Amino acid sequence: MAAEQKVQKVLSPAELARMIDHTILKPEATPDEVERVCREAIEYQFASVCVNPSFVRLAASILKGIDVKVCTVVGFPLGATTTRTKAFEAQEAIELGASEIDMVINIGRLRSKDSSYVKEDIEGVAQEVHKHNALLKVIIETCLLTEAEKVEACRLAVEGGADFVKTSTGFSKAGATVQDVILMRKTVGQEIGVKASGGIRSRVDALAMIYAGANRIGTSSSVKIVTEPE
Repeated sequence: MAAEQKVQKVLSPAELARMIDHTILKPEATPDEVERVCREAIEYQFASVCVNPSFVRLAASILKGIDVKVCTVVGFPLGATTTRTKAFEAQEAIELGASEIDMVINIGRLRSKDSSYVKEDIEGVAQEVHKHNALLKVIIETCLLTEAEKVEACRLAVEGGADFVKTSTGFSKAGATVQDVILMRKTVGQEIGVKASGGIRSRVDALAMIYAGANRIGTSSSVKIVTEPE
């Protein structure tokens, strides 16, 4: 608890909000629910709204001219589509108004030690994303990997041109842990971002991840997190 209390003294709710991707990725989400999340993001000034690709145009129209980014997901949630498919998803999403792309690595290829494939997969999406001056976060799905595999995934993400590494999709066995964030930050250094996502439901959770080294949080509990008593 001491670590969380230390961060609480440093970060105001407004500062914390600017580190949050306000997320609605559940498959049953309706346009009305997506609009509500966008309105919440405007009210609390979250860093971005993260939506499924079919809602990018809607989110972009609501957030036009407002300092809240539109984020979407690619190869989600399994990461097992082809590089060409992921790159096309990213291109289309950016054309529809997204400026941040969260892609899932090919987890099976990583576990089979096919590092060249994984790196090239990331590079293929990174090149498309950066061509449009957008930002790429690479989801490694930590709960499915050994510690050595997590380190390798982070290394390949850096080499492949990622702007962030991200812990989890939130749709697998488990989400972010403090230990994984510490390992990821240690591996990537200070040059790129670390996003903690999956199971972060309280202010204490969020601050623990930030203190461990995350500089972006992905959560659907954003409003609760920034309105909880300090």
